[in-house]
Amino acid sequence: MQVRGPIRRWKGYRQPQRAEVYLRWSLYAVAWLVLLVNLVVSASPRNFPDHTATVRVALLVTLAAVLVSLPTFHTSLDHYLGRPGRYARWLVVNTAVTVTGAWAVVLLGPSAGGSPAAPYGAPFTASVATSLLLLALGPLSVALPLRWIWIAVVGLPLVILPGMLLAGVSTATTAGLLTGVTVGHALLAATSRSLAWLAAIVWELDAAREAQSRLAVAEERLRFSRDLHDVMGRNLTTIALKSELAVQLARRGRPEAADQMAEVQQIAQESQREVRDVIRGYRTADLHAEAIGARAVLRSADVACEIDLGEGADRLPPPVQSVLGWVIREATTNVLRHSEAAHCLIRLRQEDGRAVLELENDGVPDVPLPSQGGGTGLRGLRERLAAHDGELTVPTAAPGSFRMLATVPLPG
Repeated sequence: MQVRGPIRRWKGYRQPQRAEVYLRWSLYAVAWLVLLVNLVVSASPRNFPDHTATVRVALLVTLAAVLVSLPTFHTSLDHYLGRPGRYARWLVVNTAVTVTGAWAVVLLGPSAGGSPAAPYGAPFTASVATSLLLLALGPLSVALPLRWIWIAVVGLPLVILPGMLLAGVSTATTAGLLTGVTVGHALLAATSRSLAWLAAIVWELDAAREAQSRLAVAEERLRFSRDLHDVMGRNLTTIALKSELAVQLARRGRPEAADQMAEVQQIAQESQREVRDVIRGYRTADLHAEAIGARAVLRSADVACEIDLGEGADRLPPPVQSVLGWVIREATTNVLRHSEAAHCLIRLRQEDGRAVLELENDGVPDVPLPSQGGGTGLRGLRERLAAHDGELTVPTAAPGSFRMLATVPLPG
């Protein structure tokens, strides 16, 4: 069970969580690498002959610094990723432990006892001490702003400089060692910061994917509401007009009232079918069917409708015919709801590699009707046309008239 527990947790992680775990352990590897290097250096008899106490102190200090640096790396990365935590306290403690440990290793090294049996002791003691500074720089390079990181890259080696001189390390060795340490610090800072940046990028990509999913859902909702508006708008308007006509005929005792109500029933049944098709997402508008339906509906409302689709309408690509059919449907709904039209024109032509559908009607009041304020029909048509690289324009028309142009580019 102890072995399967971490495996279960790992399988339960999402991809960004797994990536973050990998990047965190890449940072932790810096601390364990410092401990491994110091173990190898301290185990060499040539470096520390007859200085077992010094070796023990160096290893204990290194181990303590590693154990402190691990949670410091953790809180520093949390801070970089924008999560709450006490990263500042850990940074101060980690820096104090590593710098104090580096000074202790240098001052307690072989050169402090003055033993000539360890000619390489002082430089290697200094190398062990300077390696501890990596444990301080790693978390700092993750948590601090960029302008402070480079100050730490140069400043940390200078902190140990007085200790190295007091330990008897030669000036040339000190200069060479500190130069190498500074270069190593720069590489470590760039690597640690890059790993933190990668972790942030992974989470941002995951958030972007979730946002994209939410936008797709929102787009589908908009599509559904747009389709429902286009489907039901004209049909409900037609039902209202025919019901009103049937009421007037019934009051006059005319038998035509039954015919009108039969048409209302037929339209209602057709609306039910269209709503089901919209819900399934399979419905497409047919250009000729919509044109014929628009003429019939407008004539039933005493609107003379002139339709000219031209000779090439049948050769238009199906997507173009479908989107233009939606334009005719919505335009018919607007004529019935927002005007007192007596004449309507629907003309389709092809020019400059584009299909241009022109719709014009009269009877537009000088003062917009109350229902015109919050309509979504034209907005929905613009969205439909934009999906086919088309556009909807409303050019200036004669007084009392409304004119609309729907343009869709043709392939090839």
